[in-house]
Amino acid sequence: MASVRFTVTPTKAEDLPGLSDTSPDMSSRSSGRVRFGSKESVNRSEPFSEGSGGMTTTGGGAETPDRCNTEQGDGNSKISSVYINNTHGVDDDDFYDRNLALFEEEMDTRPKVSSLLSRLANYTNLTQGAKEHEEAESIGEKRKTYKSPQMGTFMGVYLPCLQNIFGVILFLRLTWVVGSAGMLQGLCIVFICCCCTMLTAISMSAIATNGVVPAGGSYFMISRSLGPEFGGAVGLCFYLGTTFAGAMYILGAIEILLMYIAPWTAIFVPSEPDSEGPAMLNNMRIYGSICLLLMSLLVFVGVKYVNKLASVFLACVIVSILSIYIGALVSAFKPPDFSVCMLGNRTINGHALHDNHCAKKTLLLPKEPIGSEDSNLTFAGENSTVVPTFDPSHVAVERTTSLWRHFCDSADLNSSCDDYFSQSKFSQIAGIPGLASGIIAENLWSFYLSKGDVLEKTSLNSSHAAHPATNQRPYVFADITTSFTLLVGIFFPSVTGIMAGSNRSGDLKDAQRSIPIGTILAILTTSLVYLSSVVLFGACIDGVVLRDKFGDSVKGNLVVGTLAWPSPWVIVIGSFFSTCGAGLQSLTGAPRLLQAIAKDNIIPFLRVFGHGKANGEPTWALLLTALIAELGILIASLDLVAPILSMFFLMCYLFVNLACALQTLLRTPNWRPRFSYYHWTLSFLGMIICLALMFISSWYYAIVAMVIAGMIYKYIEYHGAEKEWGDGIRGLSLSAARYALLRLEEGPPHTKNWRPQLLVLLKLDEDAHVKSPRLLTFASQLKAGKGLTIVGTVIPGNFLHSYGEALAAEQTLKHLMDKERVKGFCQCIVAQKPRDGISHMIQSSGLGGMKHNTVVMGWPHAWRQSEDPQSWKTFINTVRVTTAAHLALLVPKNISLFPSNSEPCTEGYIDVWWIVHDGGMLMLLPFLLRQHKVWRKCGMRIFTVAQMEDNSIQMKKDLATFLYHLRIEAEVEVVEMHDSDISAYTYERTLMMEQRSQMLRQMRLSKSDREKEAQLVKDRNSMLRLTSIGSDDDDDTDGGGGGERDKSASGGGGASSSAEHHRRVQMTWTKEKTLQYRATHSGCSTPEGFRDMLSIRPDHSNVRRMHTAIKLNEVIVNKSHDARIVLLNMPGPPRNPDGDENYMEFLEVLTEGLERVLLVRGGGSEVITIYS
Repeated sequence: MASVRFTVTPTKAEDLPGLSDTSPDMSSRSSGRVRFGSKESVNRSEPFSEGSGGMTTTGGGAETPDRCNTEQGDGNSKISSVYINNTHGVDDDDFYDRNLALFEEEMDTRPKVSSLLSRLANYTNLTQGAKEHEEAESIGEKRKTYKSPQMGTFMGVYLPCLQNIFGVILFLRLTWVVGSAGMLQGLCIVFICCCCTMLTAISMSAIATNGVVPAGGSYFMISRSLGPEFGGAVGLCFYLGTTFAGAMYILGAIEILLMYIAPWTAIFVPSEPDSEGPAMLNNMRIYGSICLLLMSLLVFVGVKYVNKLASVFLACVIVSILSIYIGALVSAFKPPDFSVCMLGNRTINGHALHDNHCAKKTLLLPKEPIGSEDSNLTFAGENSTVVPTFDPSHVAVERTTSLWRHFCDSADLNSSCDDYFSQSKFSQIAGIPGLASGIIAENLWSFYLSKGDVLEKTSLNSSHAAHPATNQRPYVFADITTSFTLLVGIFFPSVTGIMAGSNRSGDLKDAQRSIPIGTILAILTTSLVYLSSVVLFGACIDGVVLRDKFGDSVKGNLVVGTLAWPSPWVIVIGSFFSTCGAGLQSLTGAPRLLQAIAKDNIIPFLRVFGHGKANGEPTWALLLTALIAELGILIASLDLVAPILSMFFLMCYLFVNLACALQTLLRTPNWRPRFSYYHWTLSFLGMIICLALMFISSWYYAIVAMVIAGMIYKYIEYHGAEKEWGDGIRGLSLSAARYALLRLEEGPPHTKNWRPQLLVLLKLDEDAHVKSPRLLTFASQLKAGKGLTIVGTVIPGNFLHSYGEALAAEQTLKHLMDKERVKGFCQCIVAQKPRDGISHMIQSSGLGGMKHNTVVMGWPHAWRQSEDPQSWKTFINTVRVTTAAHLALLVPKNISLFPSNSEPCTEGYIDVWWIVHDGGMLMLLPFLLRQHKVWRKCGMRIFTVAQMEDNSIQMKKDLATFLYHLRIEAEVEVVEMHDSDISAYTYERTLMMEQRSQMLRQMRLSKSDREKEAQLVKDRNSMLRLTSIGSDDDDDTDGGGGGERDKSASGGGGASSSAEHHRRVQMTWTKEKTLQYRATHSGCSTPEGFRDMLSIRPDHSNVRRMHTAIKLNEVIVNKSHDARIVLLNMPGPPRNPDGDENYMEFLEVLTEGLERVLLVRGGGSEVITIYS
């Protein structure tokens, strides 16, 4: 057994010319090659030499042993094969493994598996567009060693998802949602939204684990799964959602600042209760714009500062949530002291309690003589919880409270007061009864309010004579009308942010493992927090406080803060910083998403946003993001901005689910996700929930979002760059096309569904330019964008050698089709003979039921002057082939005179000469032409021919009735053709035609004779030369000739003349044979033959056909000389091929004097019907 030696040759990437800058996957480490050789080969190459795997230097260039020559081209590595013209004397084994010699000539296009695996192992997961940026920066300097990402599931996916999901809604609106919807409906809202994100996360995990997902997150996944149109539309929707999320977080931060941290910093102060809302909105606009500017500057200066602050913001969120849980548990033993003042069952605004007395009047108990300062007075309020104490030595004095002044005309006890105020009593209730209080029973059910309603506690007694409350009284009012659908739209942004893990896929050690686990765990965690928070809020906080959005009943405290332990400021400060951090994250992520879309170059007008600073920061994208976020801030209401971004996020999630469902149902070979816990039914359920939530939360916002996405989709479809990403929509199109084609196979189309499916035959010149481009123009006018159009051409030659020409011709046809706006397919066939190629194309074009039924071809120009008969013979052969295939045939004559698409006919007629019935094509074609703008204003006239035995009047009535039933408007005329004798002109024309055919036949025979004479001279010269040198081994002559040569060589000079005579007789073509052939076959070579041709008498059938052509032509020219186009029945070719030239002459005579003619030949089947 032969021993095996391993020779390891290390090769550094820098030693490969051209690969140091253009191959990032080889720069990180040196590569080695292991060579296997038998012992015998080792012994032959024992010294360290070329054969032992060392570095071989040829021509001064360093070559790597396991690779072929690498040439530096236009920035790309180009491999040149060493087996082709390898003159450097290099051992082939230094370039290719000996075991792969069979594949060595294809190594440039089909690399070795080891090379492929090496490239895959060094794959760098860079952000879209970052690779080009790094390459641009590294020109002229050594590439830095790439540091592989090391982030795991917890730090890379779980915590970022938590930070993005928990946000402003949890702290500012969740208590209000629970109070308005009740615990049961609140749980339903949270559960639906969390189910939506969970199902979307499952679909996203399947897509994210189906191959390597570069940074770009949801946009990358959707665009590569659904195609550039859907990808661009949904990517921009996701971008707008992220941008408006930034605006929402900024508005939340400003609301916390102005209402709970520093209310005195408000610029606009309301002078009246009615102006409180507008003043607050203006404050939000001013401070929000300032905050947006500062955040944008921070993002512009450097993202690293944002990333460093991210952990701080996340800590604030976690601490705030923990304080809520601790406060809820503490409230079971020691509820916090937040009392709420009630008048009857109506809630009093805590800001109106200037003297902290929830009562109508108080008793004044002086500790010193009357007249001392108010600070020395002891108040005991009526209906208050403080029991008044009386000292009989002092005189008690009644005094009104600050609330009295809000409900009465003056502070006097005898003043006129509000009826409800007079009949109701003040009371105080605990705003936070605690976990053990049983308040959960009151908060189970919904309590929706309309705008301007007073917050009421139904369990308290109220006056029956209550008047509608006005905002002049210090009640707590509902600022907007609430409903289940509104609350869904407001709450949904609090569950978004599940894409944070997929957006960081470039930083993960194992993205395919971390993204599903981290995202689903984060959603489970946040869902548990939201559901438990709903229960805790409903079990600990009174209903009127829950419905108090801004905490006015608890003196302006943040409602969720009243439950927090140890102080409300924990929540206030924590929520402020968390909302600021979330806003910064949105302003950081949105521009990068826009930059990724712009660099994909699918939306042309966004290209400018793909550029940025030298370090790759998207400056222009950040500017646009800030401007769009400013629009959201100018709205100034958190409750109005939240549904907007809900729409965009829901649309994005909808398409993620759609992408996963499509890929699963289509079962594309590349769909092999590592995450196996998915099913198409889950994806469809998630898609339905997303769609339902869109219309539940705000149907008009949903329609607007869909219109925006639809407009972007159509823009990309018509004007965007064409991308082929192997998307699911293309797979869906293929499946739908297959299904439709199989359905079409069930039978031939009904007459009502018949429309011309065109096969347009074009001819290319030597420069690969189309000779008659107007043929395609006419086809576009006939089709008007409907049905099937196949544009074909035949390239003469051998397919093995003409494949490149076929590709070039196909591109030419595609450009012409785009120019003429013809929607269809092009097909190029390479054949030795154009006639055969056209026949093959007519037979094989199309697929299944989508096959052509009509052939359009041009008229052979100048066929009379052409010595080459192949042009018109090919034409006639095509007519025969279409007839045999039962296809319709359209031949436009004088196609160059047909109008272009930019030359509409303002008047005139389309004349139809209906001579024989061939399925109704002549009726249908004018109708289809008039659908196009070029022919729309043309009228239609139908002429038919009546013989002497026909009743022309009855024919006209019948034809008019037929057109009426066909629903075709046209003028009808019956032309009578009288029987007349065949004129001398007809005889002369027929005679000229037959004489010309005879002359052409003789000319072609003479041409072949000339070629044979040339061959004769060549043969004779060859024989003389061979005789003179005495050669006897020539293979070009036959056996007899060889024998004669042998005799002449051996017989001496005496027999030379006899041998010459025999050689002349034995030749294939001799002078005598030529003369004899001419005398028998060529009638015009002698004067006698010429006289015979002049004395020819025309064939009677030809005379009759010529007579018909001349008579019809006279009638047609007389009636239709001013028509825009004339449609005419095309007679079929003769059964005997000898009359082909006469057939062409008949067609010429039939169409003489007409500017534009369309010769129509039906396929034998009915194409039009009077029935519905």
